[in-house]
Amino acid sequence: MSPDHLPDGWSIHWLDEVDSTNDHLHRSEYPPGTVVVAKRQTQGRGRRQNRWQSVEGESLTFSVLLRPTVPLALWPRLSLAAGLAVAETLEKMGYEAGLKWPNDLWIRERKVGGILVESSDDGAVVGIGLNLGMRDFDPGIEATSLLIEDGRHWEAAEVLDLLLPRLAGRSASIGDGFEAMLEEIRRRCVLSGRRVVLRTSRGEQTGEVVGIGSKGELLLRTADGVLPVIQAEEVRPVS
Repeated sequence: MSPDHLPDGWSIHWLDEVDSTNDHLHRSEYPPGTVVVAKRQTQGRGRRQNRWQSVEGESLTFSVLLRPTVPLALWPRLSLAAGLAVAETLEKMGYEAGLKWPNDLWIRERKVGGILVESSDDGAVVGIGLNLGMRDFDPGIEATSLLIEDGRHWEAAEVLDLLLPRLAGRSASIGDGFEAMLEEIRRRCVLSGRRVVLRTSRGEQTGEVVGIGSKGELLLRTADGVLPVIQAEEVRPVS
């Protein structure tokens, strides 16, 4: 079972079980463009080592190894590029998806997917998790799935068939094409105009999100003015 239209130079590997698709790619010697899809992940994770639920037949969990030709300093843009690719795919499938900076996908204020990008000098592993048919989530998690939203059952292969070409195109645009891509990201940003609490390495910041800057940073209006936020451990809307 494979998507019908893989991007040029890409290959796909289906695994029954793995600890983490990201970890599997990190420790293997696959070429760039390799996609690893797992039916089950035993140690799937999101940012900050948060557990990512992965249920066989109910979720799509995969990672792809990329080696962008742009400078290493621009590789963090892959998180935004991947998020946009997933959002555009969901829209093509009939869902109204939003981007919660920096790496979550939302439908109706609930998380439906997430992105985890981990880079080294050898390449960047882009991990993506998407809730297809899940109904039950860990306590305290505000999440949804495509099945919950409209009752449709999606197979992983048919979603990948739509998603992978978009992911290839968007990930190739983190250099010269990033400004145009930012406009699409801003249009889908669910945090704009909302008051949020950010937890960063320097403590908490509270303010209103006024947009996304030219480098992909979150722009937060506080009592001290508009602050650019490049990284945050947690972003929690409060209004």
